[in-house]
Amino acid sequence: MELLVVATVLALFYALFLLWRLANQWRGQDCYILHYECYKPTDDRKLDTQLCGNIIHRNKTLGLEAYKFLLKAIVSSGFGEETYGPRNVLQGREETPTLADGMLEMEEFFFDSLDNLFSKTGVSPSEIDILVVNVSMFAPEPSLAARIINHYKLREDIKVYNISGMGCSASLISINLVQSIFKSHKKAFAVVVTSESIGPHWYSGNDKSMILANCLFRSGGCSILLTNNPNLRHRAMFRLKCLVRTHTGANDEAYGCAIQQEDAMGRPGFYLSKNLPRAATRAFVENLRVIAPKILPSRELLRYVIVSLSRFLPGCKKDGSSSTGGKGAGVKVGVNFKTGVDHFCLHTGGKAVIDGVGRSLGLTEHDVEPARMTLHRFGNTSASSLWYVLAYMEAKKRLREGDRVLMISFGGGFKCNSCLWEVVRDLEGDNVWKECIATYPRKTLVNPFMDKFGWINDQTEETFRSNESLHLQILNSHIQPAAA
Repeated sequence: MELLVVATVLALFYALFLLWRLANQWRGQDCYILHYECYKPTDDRKLDTQLCGNIIHRNKTLGLEAYKFLLKAIVSSGFGEETYGPRNVLQGREETPTLADGMLEMEEFFFDSLDNLFSKTGVSPSEIDILVVNVSMFAPEPSLAARIINHYKLREDIKVYNISGMGCSASLISINLVQSIFKSHKKAFAVVVTSESIGPHWYSGNDKSMILANCLFRSGGCSILLTNNPNLRHRAMFRLKCLVRTHTGANDEAYGCAIQQEDAMGRPGFYLSKNLPRAATRAFVENLRVIAPKILPSRELLRYVIVSLSRFLPGCKKDGSSSTGGKGAGVKVGVNFKTGVDHFCLHTGGKAVIDGVGRSLGLTEHDVEPARMTLHRFGNTSASSLWYVLAYMEAKKRLREGDRVLMISFGGGFKCNSCLWEVVRDLEGDNVWKECIATYPRKTLVNPFMDKFGWINDQTEETFRSNESLHLQILNSHIQPAAA
């Protein structure tokens, strides 16, 4: 009898030990953002209308049709006059970039953002356990991550990852990597450094599908400090709820729609196919299919199922509306993501991307405002774009404890990645938007390119050639060329 009691007690203690161990493991798997620091380049790197015109004029391979194409692209880009470019392009050396140009572009961002990150959080570089650096199109030897380790004298046992080739969706891939490492490293600090190398990859040819990238991408970056230490939850800004990655690279069309290559004359650049919107839509839909059940309340999922099934009832159209025009008329089949999400942090891949995602999710202008204003002020800074959008929400004091923020990004391959963050505390700190947030949102996002260079649309090949010698003078003044 005594032996049975002892065995029962031991079994009970063992069960309690397993429960404690499981709970302890679960607590250590949380992923918190303690702080993030978006990089703001110096004012001498701003690309205003006049400077953009001068850069375009330097490309002697462009003809009238290419000028008209570029004018249309940049007028509809959603960019303002305060986005930032790389120094070698501003200095007129876009056709002859050096390794030093690429290094300088990265180091200016690295050391400014990381110095601010460590200073504002009080975390020492020696405390960092994990470092993840993602820069898609620049991979020198030693790696960019190694340069950070050398500069800050990080520990020898640091877990370091240098990611390249992942495009605009790379920052969420880096977050996912940190999330996975946290499962086996308790109370750790991780730093994610995300940016893109623009200077060494400026296209100097005349292929429309490749020169478009010059209009779409701008300089920027973000450094993010994360931890899984539950004792630091009170200092955290966000907690990761879930993350979903979708890769449609097995499809040839998706794989080739955004790719680095050389044009017919051997000039390297980044090719954007006309099939890109279709590939993005396919990846987006697949990603939403997976993440929706993870982030939406059961009542919304049930409503969607019921409305979807109602399409097969007599008297109902395929879109779910009633053919009789009665009470059920106009009810559409679709998931209402706003039932589980308070804020939408959209990739600033361009005005068309923001418009398309906004329509697909049924968002209002208030919902897409952060993405639109970020595109206008900073442009598309590739993988770091999401964090400038998030910073806009914070600067506008939109983020309150318990709010849920959905991030959505796209990247070559083709990829669509998304994640959901929970706001841990009310946020209203100073960030990269501090000096200009009072001027946003802008009443109009129309840039002055059409006013200044609209005369190009009135030109013919004959008048364009006859005025060719005057183009530089025109770009440096407000005089329009005379008609032939």
